[in-house]
Amino acid sequence: MRDYDEVTAFLGEWGPFQRLIFFLLSASIIPNGFNGMSIVFLAGTPEHRCLVPDTVNLSSAWRNHSIPLETKDGLQVPQSCRRYRLATIANFSALGLEPGVDVDLEQLEQESCLDGWEYSKDVFQATIVTEWDLVCQNDWKGPFTISLFFVGVLIGSFISGQLSDRFGRKNVLFLTMAMQTGFSFLQVFSVNFEMFTVLFVLVGMGQISNYVAAFVLGTEILSKSIRIIFATLGVCIFYAFGFMVLPLFAYFIRDWRMLLLALTVPGVLCGALWCPLGLKMMGSRWSPSFLLPIPLTILFLQLQDLNSKKPQLHHIYDLIRTRNIRILTIMSIILWLTISVGYFGLSLDTPNLHGDIYVNSFLSAAVEVPAYVLAWLLLQHLPRRYSISAALFLGGSVLLFLQLVPSELFYMSTTLVMVGKFGITSAYSMVYVYTAELYPTVVRNMGVGVSSTASRLGSILSPYFVYLGAYDRYLPYILMGSLTILTAILTLFFPESFGVPLPDTIDQMLRIKGIKQWQSQNQTRMLKDGEESPTVLKSTAF
Repeated sequence: MRDYDEVTAFLGEWGPFQRLIFFLLSASIIPNGFNGMSIVFLAGTPEHRCLVPDTVNLSSAWRNHSIPLETKDGLQVPQSCRRYRLATIANFSALGLEPGVDVDLEQLEQESCLDGWEYSKDVFQATIVTEWDLVCQNDWKGPFTISLFFVGVLIGSFISGQLSDRFGRKNVLFLTMAMQTGFSFLQVFSVNFEMFTVLFVLVGMGQISNYVAAFVLGTEILSKSIRIIFATLGVCIFYAFGFMVLPLFAYFIRDWRMLLLALTVPGVLCGALWCPLGLKMMGSRWSPSFLLPIPLTILFLQLQDLNSKKPQLHHIYDLIRTRNIRILTIMSIILWLTISVGYFGLSLDTPNLHGDIYVNSFLSAAVEVPAYVLAWLLLQHLPRRYSISAALFLGGSVLLFLQLVPSELFYMSTTLVMVGKFGITSAYSMVYVYTAELYPTVVRNMGVGVSSTASRLGSILSPYFVYLGAYDRYLPYILMGSLTILTAILTLFFPESFGVPLPDTIDQMLRIKGIKQWQSQNQTRMLKDGEESPTVLKSTAF
């Protein structure tokens, strides 16, 4: 059977067909940049304090001292979840006693925010946190909402590969784009936290499904050299573009409902890509439409021979059928999970950095562009596993170093976080190409889907890595940095796919480093045993 790249070589490297597909598939990823990180602003938590109703008869002095103070980053600030008992301070106010002069505030009884909270509107006008009071005893609901979104992404990752193999890449691509946009629109009308969260799960399912479908579609259609550009500079930079425009939208639209409504518009516009992207695929069978300049007869004749020799069906258990593919799958799961924790953890942590949240969010998105460019250059000229390992070492070591930076040098801390994001993003970009090259054609889509599923487990955990920062500012960075460096070491044991043709079958797969040596030792041992005991060889031959 001829190699897949050889069969499609007649299409050329960078003709009108490739350019059109490259742009359209990349453009379909822009809404993912909006929806993926929009929760940073939708669930933003502004400064807040217990509400003291106007109906409570307090003097101005007691009203100004009704909230206890706490030390935060070396400064005295009002507590967010406690207030002095109103009945007590109202009595002191009626008696004409002065706070801090006649009454020792540290000895006063405190109570929770029984009347709700008042929120600062310096940054946000309204978020789901301010609308449904997701603070204090309910602050767990914020990261829980983000985790449930990634649960939807996890479900979508698990089924997207098999759906696109069965029903065609294009059909699944546009169906899931519609799903993502439609449920985002319905979120605008959420009446409570539960409704918003359930819809958010469905949005997550659509988001990753259309991403995986577009990625695999481009990987299979485009030539080998353009495939790398598509997976790094194409898909990823268009995603980063959506991410970069997000803080611009959020800066001018400070209400979460209006912001979410505005972010659904690009998804609606992407529906217009259906006609020009007239390409339907089923497994490795294509049907280009009349709108694309492709010699149809030649294409069908060449691919007919390729498909006729692949009658067997493959299922998800094929990813663990042999020792080699089983170990590769396990290692890929660990690699993707760790990278995902680092990438999404740092992306979601931007509100906790010093400075303006909109600027920090833009920088977090903008730093991805040079990271993708570097990833493309590394994939073009250097071995895959060394490139990914080096990027992970860079990201992990910088995060570990962060705890040594003096607290007053917050600009340096922000810079180091961005460098860490740069390294981890580069690895994230390369791992898509690397995984697609390691798995054979017959299970490639499932392999990428399962690996992406593993990354969603990391993204589900990532909000809680950020949440740990409430207890220790540097704990999230220590954990993410340590995991990243350990995974960088693991990456060195992967097989190298640089300059190697894509495998078509499981038997053509590259060997894991340890397995190849183990098999060679076994074969050598068997040969030695055969030389010493020829009678045994003879008896086993029959």
